[in-house]
Amino acid sequence: MKLLLLNGPNLRLLGTREPDIYGSFTLADAENLAKETALRLGATLDAFQSDIEGELVSAIGQARGVYDGIVINPAAYTHTSVALRDAIAASELPVVELHISNTHKREAFRHVSYTAPVCIAQLQGFGLNGYALAVEGLVAHLNAKQ
Repeated sequence: MKLLLLNGPNLRLLGTREPDIYGSFTLADAENLAKETALRLGATLDAFQSDIEGELVSAIGQARGVYDGIVINPAAYTHTSVALRDAIAASELPVVELHISNTHKREAFRHVSYTAPVCIAQLQGFGLNGYALAVEGLVAHLNAKQ
């Protein structure tokens, strides 16, 4: 089983960006936890981060036939990107949407996700642990389909 983890804009700044909201862990910490979780469950995981919407859209488009599922933290693109939404839908892969913070406890514009309706699940508010939980949920989903 092969998984892809995608992280959107500004997540490369984890560890220094608004630690009261996002915590003190780094993007490398999150990627390593996701990879370790996948390995523990008998899967492999590749990680990619970009601040550029088109690069994320391309990564999703290229995932079909290569990966069994995707975990994505679209970050700010969650609330703005029809392109990401359409790429997820077109991929026909199971996708879990992940957020470090609980977006419903934040600004009103963060309450709407363009991507969640085309994902199998949305997980938010668990901080760093959300990366492990999202991988666990995706692997459980894929195992149930076999």
